[in-house]
Amino acid sequence: MKRRDAILGAAVALACGRLPAASPTPAGAQAPAMTVNKDPGCGCCDLWVEHLRKAGFKVELHENSDMAAVKQRAGVPAAMRSCHTGEVEGYFVEGHVPAEDVMRLLRERPEARGLAVPGMPLGSPGMEVQGHSQPYEVQLVAKDGTSRVWARHGG
Repeated sequence: MKRRDAILGAAVALACGRLPAASPTPAGAQAPAMTVNKDPGCGCCDLWVEHLRKAGFKVELHENSDMAAVKQRAGVPAAMRSCHTGEVEGYFVEGHVPAEDVMRLLRERPEARGLAVPGMPLGSPGMEVQGHSQPYEVQLVAKDGTSRVWARHGG
């Protein structure tokens, strides 16, 4: 996706977007702590963090102008990269991954590097635009860098 398209999508999401209700952490359960790195100018990343917090995550947010270095350190393959990178309990969470998929990852604990939603699909958390949505897949990235579909969302 071109940067111009990503910026336009983020602007539309900021102007029109309302985040869907996310299920909170069950009573008595400890909220997972996640660190998220994002570019200082990215608004859709802030909306994704809000989605995580509504789902019960304790998010520590860092603005970082060298996101390529963050992604490299976290082990995110180039083909899986998006605009922001989260890290939780030894996994990376790249892009607009729904909180429910992250919770499943933490429950099942597969041998993997993490989850990724490449690009910035409309309708994903943080990229909501009323009346506009596209199907997308969340990829599970294995330790060897290969990936498989973890979840499908949208039409």
